[in-house]
Amino acid sequence: MHKTVDKSIKDRFLDLLSEQYSTKEELATEIINLESILELPKGTEHFVSDLHGEFHAFQHVLRNGSGNVRSKINDIFQDTLTRKEINEFSALVYYPEEKLKLIKNSFSSKSELNEWYITTINRLIKLITYASSKYTRTKLRKSLPKNYVFIVEELLYKSNKYNNKRSYYETLINQIVELEQSDDLIIGLSFTVQHLVVNHLHVVGDIYDRGPEPDKIMETLIDYPSVDIQWGNHDVLWIGAYAGSKVCLANLLRICARYDNLDIIEDAYGINLRPLLTLAEKYYDGKNPAFRPKNAENLTELEQITKIHQAIAMIQFKLEAPIIKRRPTFEMEERLVLESIDFEKNEATLYGKTYPLENTCFQTIDPNNPNALLDEESEVMDKLLLSVQQSEKLKRHMTFLMQKGTLYLPYNGNLLIHGCIPVDEQGEMEAMVIDGVKCYGRDLLDHFETYVREAFDHKDVQDDLATDLVWYLWTGKYSSLFGKRAMTTFERYFIKDKTAHKETKNPYYHLREDVDMCRKMLKDFGLDPEQGHIINGHTPVKEIDGEDPIKAEGKMIVIDGGFSKAYQSTTGIAGYTLLYNSFGMQLVAHQHFNSKKHVLLNGADELSIRRVVDKELQRKKIRDTNTGQEIQEKINILKELMHDRFVN
Repeated sequence: MHKTVDKSIKDRFLDLLSEQYSTKEELATEIINLESILELPKGTEHFVSDLHGEFHAFQHVLRNGSGNVRSKINDIFQDTLTRKEINEFSALVYYPEEKLKLIKNSFSSKSELNEWYITTINRLIKLITYASSKYTRTKLRKSLPKNYVFIVEELLYKSNKYNNKRSYYETLINQIVELEQSDDLIIGLSFTVQHLVVNHLHVVGDIYDRGPEPDKIMETLIDYPSVDIQWGNHDVLWIGAYAGSKVCLANLLRICARYDNLDIIEDAYGINLRPLLTLAEKYYDGKNPAFRPKNAENLTELEQITKIHQAIAMIQFKLEAPIIKRRPTFEMEERLVLESIDFEKNEATLYGKTYPLENTCFQTIDPNNPNALLDEESEVMDKLLLSVQQSEKLKRHMTFLMQKGTLYLPYNGNLLIHGCIPVDEQGEMEAMVIDGVKCYGRDLLDHFETYVREAFDHKDVQDDLATDLVWYLWTGKYSSLFGKRAMTTFERYFIKDKTAHKETKNPYYHLREDVDMCRKMLKDFGLDPEQGHIINGHTPVKEIDGEDPIKAEGKMIVIDGGFSKAYQSTTGIAGYTLLYNSFGMQLVAHQHFNSKKHVLLNGADELSIRRVVDKELQRKKIRDTNTGQEIQEKINILKELMHDRFVN
């Protein structure tokens, strides 16, 4: 019976394909085309991580392809252009709209400007020809500025072997200039270059929190031609808030207050914070030093933000308690922090040690029932959650995160994961019981992702296991995203003794230095342990202290080097990115991004050095990639169609 059903489905599928390829010649042409594509060099993959709302730095890295654009410009023009001219041309390709305005103002006559236009268009055509050399014409055509596809293709594929078309090509460019189309064409060609130097973008987690413009990063990613995302702990926090988790919402509001980024909530996403401010003004002191926002720029609102910070922190601690109590398998009883307080002595006992408390703000806590929310607090959280779920912009961004995102991704032989694979000191996968099922390793991560998607799909359901697990991913000891034994937020606010602040990392973070351990993890995820790499974000690499982002003989690559300005004083750099083309992998270290203006005036790339991670002994082709596997599957189906329809 099953075989009959399978045969019927297969026949119907082949019938549908027959409508697309009605003749043997059409079918053969497509097979030839696909077989040929498999022999092309693999495209360049671009890896970024831990962007943390730093839109301008991210935008620059995206536009220059982590130095890939500049590298190709150097390849072509290093013998014909001066360094200054290369800088100017590079800046134009990165920021064509802004650079054009500066350049046009520098010319004293229209004839000089027109001459510059002609020279620049020819240079861009030459650069595109070089950058597109490993792509099919069809793929290149999709990257060209839509209004000028015919003109650009004529210039790209021009041949003047017999000197018959010289005036034709000259007229094409002269007419572009004369009809004042040069600016639009140069802008379009510049974006074409940016898209050609990178075939696919991987964002290895943490788009949100700390920095001021994660919403602009999301808009950029939505418009990007080819991208995937591995969720970070901060991304899952935002997903959780939109999915109905009030404790996730309280956490992200607290972080926004801590980093003076409440504008993201109000201005970017249109979420009304007035009810929270009213509550905060009623109960809290604006002078509490523990809750003053970091790097505050708006001093006039400093006291308001300090009050909001306290109000939402207290609500967060209260909201955590019921989850901890109803989910004993989370093993988080020690995080019932409000129950640890002796309010008469003003001290707290945590992990068996008693500490005096400072900078306290317990005005809304009932010592006899410390986890109870005031009616006002409950009403505020209800209003905030409703406002969050009614934000159309946030809905679009969270939906995109779910569509393009996963907890981990095996891609072209490598394992992309933001945080860790929870292990014990012996390197064995740590297990967690979820709904009666003992999970570890890849299976644990698969369970986590299933519940994240369930929570997102049922936003009207609260306090269920799925919603609780999204919060657990933010803070639980077996979470692949958190990767620590406990989050000591309470201690950092109220306890002076810094030993209480320590957050012990999962053993993964020192075992990942071991090449055999990395091979074992790659094998557990179905990847070749000899050829593959694990690519992590999440933990800033302290290059300033001599830490190496390339670990375990190149098997482990950590690319969180400090995009977030909050980390740059401890990392010593402004982030790592990774490039993986057909020749191998290169790690790129970035200097602090000054400003777009600095790039426009000086043409600086804000890069430090490139380091070869792994050089391919044999150049990789598309057939060696995930895309190649998909193409091969299509070829197999088309060959079967040819055999069934045209051979028998």
